[in-house]
Amino acid sequence: MALIKSISGIRGTIGGKPGTSLTPLDIVKFTAAYAAWVSQHSDVKKIIVGRDGRISGEMVRSLVTGTLQSMGFHVTDLGLSTTPTVEMAVKMEKAAGGIILTASHNPKEWNALKLLNHEGEFINAADGQWILDHAEKNEIAFADINKIGHISVNDEYIQKHIKAILEHPLVDKEAIKKKEFKIVLDPVNSTGAIAVPALLKALGVSDITIINEEVTGKFAHNPEPLPENLSELCATVKKQNASLGIAVDPDVDRLCFVCEDGSLFGEEYTLVAIADYVLVHKKGNTVSNLSSTRALRDVTEKRGGHYFPSAVGEVNVVKKMKDVNAVIGGEGNGGIIVPELHYGRDALIGIALFLTQLAKFGRGAKALRSTFPDYFISKNKIELGADINVKDIFEQIKVRYKKQPINTEDGLRIEFDKDWVHLRTSNTEPIIRIYAESGTETTASNIAKRIMADIKEMMLTKVE
Repeated sequence: MALIKSISGIRGTIGGKPGTSLTPLDIVKFTAAYAAWVSQHSDVKKIIVGRDGRISGEMVRSLVTGTLQSMGFHVTDLGLSTTPTVEMAVKMEKAAGGIILTASHNPKEWNALKLLNHEGEFINAADGQWILDHAEKNEIAFADINKIGHISVNDEYIQKHIKAILEHPLVDKEAIKKKEFKIVLDPVNSTGAIAVPALLKALGVSDITIINEEVTGKFAHNPEPLPENLSELCATVKKQNASLGIAVDPDVDRLCFVCEDGSLFGEEYTLVAIADYVLVHKKGNTVSNLSSTRALRDVTEKRGGHYFPSAVGEVNVVKKMKDVNAVIGGEGNGGIIVPELHYGRDALIGIALFLTQLAKFGRGAKALRSTFPDYFISKNKIELGADINVKDIFEQIKVRYKKQPINTEDGLRIEFDKDWVHLRTSNTEPIIRIYAESGTETTASNIAKRIMADIKEMMLTKVE
């Protein structure tokens, strides 16, 4: 059993004892603390709630909405929805905040409370810490009978979300419709099975095959849209001679594509391709996190813009995007952020922009992918002993590679011409993550191995 209390929300496995997993008592405690934080920042008494298709979703929804009621808030319940839809609904409803009930790409036994501010964006580190501290104080004051809130249900927001996407100036419904795309979708038994087909039909796509369609929360495979989990989608695209395969995660904020021959477009290249299309029509800056591919920088500079890296985490990407007035940004895990729509990762706007790009490109996804530079990322990790001081290790690494450009915004990122390696500690595990990228898989792997050997040497020296 696990309970992870982080600044961005509360995540855990269902069942077990309070304080060790996501139990009803924990759900109530942290929801109440969030409501107390909202009360500190706003006089508005409305909060938006939506959930993905998880088995535990209805139970968690009941506890969350009931707790918000008991704190004097009126709840607009979107029911089965997506993370980006809830984010947009917060602003459209002029609500004080929102809670998304989803553990994103985690397996079915997990669920989480993802917390939003009045802008429909994830709360920042300071506010998250306030909520965690307040929850532990156990000083929650509930509303009396005359001030409890009420719950209203609104199932129209996915359609409102789609309408806003269709109105985006770079989405061309007619171009998409003319291409008569044949698409295979894997929404992994969650709310993508509701939202994505509705979007595709609104864009004029009528030939849609859906695998793992029933919204049961009993995920047919590991729900993270990684290559090892998408074999069925790849095989179905090839078998049906489809134009494209689309995979989303359970809350529809991550996105990846499968080419017409059943090969993967590459999760890292979801943002690269869509950003390239946007930059052709709208000059400007881009942002991705420090662990994302250099290819975004390449296409940004090719189109006359400037690329800026951010610390890992959506809230950090969004802050950097605002600071540099980026026209598009996101993360290499298939998260697309289009600021005209809202500051949050959104697979739905990503699909609409990519299909428009593909329609106007005139050839298949495989040919489109070949227009972008090839980079390969090697992802690794080292487990840490209890006596290891990561700050000391990082300082020694900085000295050893002092002749190379180093970014310390989030751990260490060391540049080697067009190659790089990023070292950062995990927020949830006692490990150092090591991501290395190069133009070949072998070189990326060798860079990672070299850094890992350095770290192990330093760890061994520390023990001795």
